[in-house]
Formats: sequence, structure tokens, C-alpha cells
Amino acid sequence: MNEEVDTFEVLKALTPFKELNWEALEELAPQVEIRKYPVGTYIFRRGGASLGLLFIVLDGLAEVTLNNDKGVETVVGYRRRNDIFGETVVLTGGSYSGNVRVKETLTCLIIPRDIFEHLIHNHPEVATFFSRVMLDRMRMLYDEIVSEQSLDTFSRAESSLFKRRVGEIMSRPVITCRPEDNITGVAGLMAEHNISSVIVIDDVGQPLGLVTERDLVSQMFAEGLCPSERRAKDVLNTKLVTLPADAFLNEALLAVIKSGAKHVTVTESGLLVGIVSLVDLLKAQSTGSLWVAHRIESEHSLGGLCETGKEVDNFLYALVTEKAPTRELMEIMAELNDKLTRRVVHLCEEQMVEDGLGTPPVPYCFVNMGSAARREQTLRTDQDNAIVYADPEPDQAEAVKQYFLTLGERIVESLAECGFQKCKGNVVASNPAWCRSMSEWNATLHRWIYSPEPEGIRMLTIFLDFRPIFGDKGLTKILWERMFEAFERQTVVTHMLTHDEVQFRVPLNMLGGFITEKSGPHKNELNLKSSVCTHIVNCIRVFAMRYKITEPSTFGRLDQLVERGGIPRDDAEFIQASFETVMMFRIRQNVVKHRQGLAADNYITPAKLSKREQAVLKDALSVINRLQKLTSSNFTEAWLNYLKPGS
Repeated sequence: MNEEVDTFEVLKALTPFKELNWEALEELAPQVEIRKYPVGTYIFRRGGASLGLLFIVLDGLAEVTLNNDKGVETVVGYRRRNDIFGETVVLTGGSYSGNVRVKETLTCLIIPRDIFEHLIHNHPEVATFFSRVMLDRMRMLYDEIVSEQSLDTFSRAESSLFKRRVGEIMSRPVITCRPEDNITGVAGLMAEHNISSVIVIDDVGQPLGLVTERDLVSQMFAEGLCPSERRAKDVLNTKLVTLPADAFLNEALLAVIKSGAKHVTVTESGLLVGIVSLVDLLKAQSTGSLWVAHRIESEHSLGGLCETGKEVDNFLYALVTEKAPTRELMEIMAELNDKLTRRVVHLCEEQMVEDGLGTPPVPYCFVNMGSAARREQTLRTDQDNAIVYADPEPDQAEAVKQYFLTLGERIVESLAECGFQKCKGNVVASNPAWCRSMSEWNATLHRWIYSPEPEGIRMLTIFLDFRPIFGDKGLTKILWERMFEAFERQTVVTHMLTHDEVQFRVPLNMLGGFITEKSGPHKNELNLKSSVCTHIVNCIRVFAMRYKITEPSTFGRLDQLVERGGIPRDDAEFIQASFETVMMFRIRQNVVKHRQGLAADNYITPAKLSKREQAVLKDALSVINRLQKLTSSNFTEAWLNYLKPGS
């Protein structure tokens, strides 16, 4: 049997090539090669230039090794039959991040780069397979780094929020009643079982709501009504928080923080199987965030809120210690920071009344922008916020503007006292440019979109990541609708946003090495926010505007883009993994610096990372490079036409 036939037979039995049709296999067989490597051979070494080859193990065993700073070589993985290696470098053309050494005589199928690129571009089944392999490899490295990170800097965690499940701590059986049951009997159930609530269920056992002791007192006895004449349905609280039994405790924790509920009902297949109360969560030692959330909600002075801000930071340290998944950590911290901000706005409103300035004269909404709006602000950094208020009567316009500027100034100052630094660019609600009526905002957005200039594009970029925090959210809904309408009519602004992004490249050189700052206080360092994360945020924002997505968070936008067909699922999974990776490094580095009394400046020194950390960060940067190309290919055509003479 000649080599070509052998190769054909190998391909015919090998995933994913066995999915190809006969003609494709016949075309591929002469273009690939089978090689044998003896024991001890280094197929490639770390730092070496790409061989431009993809390796698939047919037989034998190879070791993946890394050298530490002292030159000691350590085995970090193995490649066995049907395993793949060299997949990242064959596409990027960069240098190898590790060594591959033959442990047992190795036989490999070798695919040159140009053939591999042809395969993934012309055969979706092959592209899907290799995308999954590379994504799994990236996820595995990320998980290993998170699990191995040193915890010496942090305090010991309170509990395993991200390991224990709701079903482990729920109370069962659940004490229930029917909608028609007399509330005297419901009160008797509470007394008999020493519980503070009873779940109301329908005829098939599905929960409809709950009745609590507070409901009984406030809605019945306080109103002077006769209990014997009232039913459970009359005092039913239908705002149930429901989770499946296999949900993790952090999900229950987040649900309680978001809703302010005191109970979480647990279901399986829609049927009630248990209940988790605040007491249950406290017994599970999930006390940190619950205590902080309670402190924020119950604080009646701005001075007290300032102290509470420090407790928010301490809880972040605990989450990092618990090795919380990046996305969940960001979501929990965003909820706590939102609660703190809302409480500040509420107390400032009360202060305005106490000082004789009255209540808000027209409906308004306080909005966050930037990282806070995108739920990326873990440590409390600088503010980006604005006020949108309804159009007043013409003769009241100036007085209303002064009211909201005064309110905005108090909010900004109070947030600064709580640890949210003032924005150096003055993008805050105390600035008249960011405190406007609906008509003024419409005019401003019209100018930014229809007469785009560099400064206007920069302001628009800031504003497009906004999220209502306090007040009339309907006002912001109107703004979104008008912006989407304007973006449809004036497509060139989308392409200008794209051009503004892709003119700055990902900090990887041609050989796959990090590009760091060459001089100054951050020499040999890399800014993970401005040089890395910003690229993902900017690209996804442009796609979000095309698909009319109002969700400002990058994770949330990605989810909706996949649902609406804006970005292929495989690409989105890579982008999400990349974003999680970079945010993990950012959060970890900033927490370490913050606890040392240093500025949480988002800088990292790549040379100080372990070889494995460097590898996963480079993989993340390679994904961002691909995202820039995807964005450019989708949004640059009209921009190029716009630049043509006579356009």
C-alpha cells in the first residue's frame, strides 16, 4: 500500500475528516503527510517561530513542557492518539508558547497551514471541530490558572458559594396552603411550624406566591380588617424568586440581592420542592454580601454609606479568594455598586427636600455610563454618569435645569465620598453637558450622529454604554429608540466608530510576543483595560447598535447577538472566553494592588506571569485580533465610500 493510500485511509477514519465527502478526501490526501518522531525529539520549542504545521497524533505519546525562570523543565500536559497540537500558532504565525517533546515514538498526521486554512474556510464541519478544540484548550488553561492562583494576599473566604447548590440547604417539605384558605389558618401554620412564611400553590402544586408574617400584619390587622373574612389570595405576594435545585448558592445570593426578597422558592419541573430563606443563606455563611446589601438599604446617612463602601471592597476580596467565576463575580459586584449608587441618589433627593429645594420638578433618570454601566466596575473607580429629565414648561426650563444640576452636584460629591472617584474628563451629572432635558439630549445625539466629528464620536462612544440606575427608566427607553432610528439612517457613524477602534491594534507583535510600553513609569507593562479590554467592548458595541440591543454589558450583548444571528455562536464563545480571561487578570492584579495601597491601574507585567499565564493571555489577544477583523469586514465599506472624493 503506497503512502497516498495510507494517508487516505487514515483521513477516512479520523475525526473530523471522516465527515468530508469522497472527493474532498481524495483532494486532501496528497497534500498532508505522515511523519514519525523518535523518543526525546523536540518537535518544537518555546519561543521558536511557527513551523506552519498542524499536528494530529496517530500513535505514541508527546509531552507538553514549560521552562520556569530558572530553566527547569516541567511537564504540564500530554498529547495522545487523536490529540492535536500546534493549532493556535499555525493560524497566527506567532512563536510557540511551550515545548512539545516525544515521550514514546510518535506518529503524526501533518497538515500545512495553507491546507488547514482552506479546510476551515470551505468545510464548516472541520471549522466547527477545530474551533471547539481551541476553545476547550483555552477554557482549560483559564480554569487551571484560576484554580492555581495564589491566595496569600487575600483573606480566607466565608463559604463555597460557587460549589454548593441550593438543593443542599433548602428546607423541605415546604409548608403550603391554597389561595382560598382562611388567613387565620395560615397564621396557625406559621405558629405550628415556627416559620415566617407559607407558600401558596395551585391545584397541581405550582407556586403562585407566598404569605409572610409581615403581610398578615401590615395588610390585615393594621387595616382593621376581620381575619376570618380574608383569604390567602387577598394578601398574596406574587413576586416570587424561583430557582432550580441544582442552582449554585451564588445564584440564590444574587437573586436575593437584586430583588430584596427574603425567600427563594426551589422547583423541579415546575413543581415546588423546597424553600431557601435568608436564615438558610446565613447559616451557609453567605453573610458577606447579604450584610453589605442590608447595610446599604438601611443606611440613612451619606456618612454611613461611605463606610459601607469599604465593606463592598472587602466582599470583592472574598469573592476573589473563593475563585469566583469572572462573569458571576462581576454581576454580584455590579449589583452591590448599583445598590450603593441608588441609595446615594435617594438620600441626595431627601437632602434637597430638607434644604427647601423640593422634590424633582419633572420625572428624571440618573444613568451610569462606562464600566459601571457595563457591569465591569469591580473596584469602585471613576464615575461616568448623567441625568436625563423630562421637558419642563418653557417658563420653568432654567429653574428645572438648576434643580437637576444641584442634585447632580450633590450626587457626584457623595459618590466621590463613597469611593467612586470623580471623572477626570468631567463626564458627570454635575456638568451641564451631561445633565440635560429630553429635547436637549435629542439635539445633542443628533449632532453627534449626523455631524460626526472626532470629539463627538468620543462622546457618543461613552454615551452608548448607558444604563438607568434610578428614576424613570422610560426616558432612557425613548433615547434608545431615537438612537437606533438615527443609526439606521446615518450608517456612516457606525463605520466611523469602527474606524476609531481598528486603527489601534492588539498588543501582539508578528512573532506573537507582547508589545509593552517602552518607557516611563509603566515600562515593560501592558494596560489590560485601554490596550486590551477596550477592543472587545468597542467591537461588540458596534454590533449591538446594528442589532438594536439596549443591554450595555459586553457579556449580555454577546448573548443577544448570538440569539439574533449577529455573531456566530462559535465566534461568540471565543470572544466570551477571551473577555473572561482578560477580566480575570485585571481583577486579580487590581485587587492585589488595592490591598497594597497602590493604584488599581489595570497594568500588568507580562514577563512576571507564569508561562501558562502568558500562553492563555496570548490566546485571548489572538481572539481579539480576529474580532477586530470580523468587525472591520462588517462595517468598513460605507466608511471607505464616505472617504472617496466627491462623496
